[in-house]
Amino acid sequence: MAIFKKVKDKRPNTPQGKEIRDITQPTLSYPDTDLPKVIVAVWNNPGNILKRKSGTVVPTQAAVDEATTLINNETGMKLKRAVIITEEEHDNDYTMQDDDEVVFVLPNPSRIAASATQNQLLESAKLLMACTPNGI
Repeated sequence: MAIFKKVKDKRPNTPQGKEIRDITQPTLSYPDTDLPKVIVAVWNNPGNILKRKSGTVVPTQAAVDEATTLINNETGMKLKRAVIITEEEHDNDYTMQDDDEVVFVLPNPSRIAASATQNQLLESAKLLMACTPNGI
């Protein structure tokens, strides 16, 4: 389970046809931010953020645009390209589509009771962010 990035293989004696390889991106949690608000916002209304190109796991341009805008607006960050993926996409080894892409994993909303208030959703998001690999 990981997020991969495709890179040029600059190691000596790289076999022809193997010039590109996958490297595993580090998994981390980024505490003390407004990112839990992003989780709640996507849980409440995913819009196009989880839309994928037909028959693929590649986010649509609308998904990238919405994720980037939401992350930047809610957190004060200024990322060039943000992508929000599901835990399932993470567990199936999502591969980054762009060198500048920053990938956030949306915790599964199935862990939250349907009757949760907005405040309870926010507090739950904080906890799940801490225990989900690359959790938003």
